[in-house]
Amino acid sequence: MSAQTLADLSRPLTLLRLIVSEHPGLAAPTVAVSPLYPERLTLSFHDDFPGFEAWRQALKIAPEDVSYRVQGGRRTGVLDVHAAYGGADIRLIGFADLPAAGEPREGEEATP
Repeated sequence: MSAQTLADLSRPLTLLRLIVSEHPGLAAPTVAVSPLYPERLTLSFHDDFPGFEAWRQALKIAPEDVSYRVQGGRRTGVLDVHAAYGGADIRLIGFADLPAAGEPREGEEATP
């Protein structure tokens, strides 16, 4: 069912307000609420797996519920989880660049 009015999006919008009041120190995500999924609040973390993880822990989402995949020609890692929280469906999705084969990770030195 698609939302027809702003009031139809009240659950995810109320959830966002609740999370902001309970966890004001968490990293700011990209926030999406859509009339296509009127019960869902989507929070995206671009180039920020630590931000994703902080939110997952704060919302008490089990780590085993998180899926991992690689996209973009094996250059982007993606963490993704859906959970029920505060009367709505919440989706956390995190993206991070992956080093190419043989390329050092951030903070590591290249080996000859």
